[in-house]
Amino acid sequence: MHAHIVFAHPEARSFNGALADIAEETLAAQGITVTRSDLYGELFDTVEGPAHYGERADEAYFSALAEQRHAGNARTRPADVQREIDRLTAADLVILQFPLWWHAQPAILKGWFDRVFVYGELYTGRRRYDEGHFRGKRALLSVTTGGPAATFSPYGRGGPIERLLWPIHYSLHYMGFDVLPPFVAHGIQGGGIAYEQRDVFEQHLDGLKRGWAERLNTLDSARPIPFTGWQDWDDHGVLRADHPLRWA
Repeated sequence: MHAHIVFAHPEARSFNGALADIAEETLAAQGITVTRSDLYGELFDTVEGPAHYGERADEAYFSALAEQRHAGNARTRPADVQREIDRLTAADLVILQFPLWWHAQPAILKGWFDRVFVYGELYTGRRRYDEGHFRGKRALLSVTTGGPAATFSPYGRGGPIERLLWPIHYSLHYMGFDVLPPFVAHGIQGGGIAYEQRDVFEQHLDGLKRGWAERLNTLDSARPIPFTGWQDWDDHGVLRADHPLRWA
């Protein structure tokens, strides 16, 4: 078994950094090898564009999909992107560790999706979803929020956490991953706990760390999030009229 962590936080000493460290230690104790992409530390360039492609498929007009496919075929893909693809290819489990900023992942992680999940080699019009390139591999989000858990409930002011994470989960499913339910560490900025209750807050953080380690020790029993696949859709890409989910 091999796991790869994609770490998307600008401070290695942050709580996100602590969770990434716990993941490495816990998985290593199971005999799993672990590698890490430190997107900020490695200065990953998040902006897809012409500057990344010296030998262009079309010098007159930039199409990201066309240039990604051409660079793959010509073996002129940017080195940082190829490095990330190689890391993902070697992994059986991919963990994305990041804070929830503005109801989504940090921009550096979104840019990582834009540049690393390249058209041609990693997905095509047909090779995606349950027939995607990474089928058989698992992916797991480990996410931190500033607000407490109640605010991310279905009627909470932060918005339902399942809906906020859905685009990321679905993108991973799009690439073929079996997506495990996320680990969400709520309230790491204090969660309304007053400064004079600092000891209570520290206990809260310690509990989250223990919960993350426990989760990592029970991954084999985790069932992936269910998604629809090619067999569920009609020729227009819509859920079949006779599909059981139509009656759920």
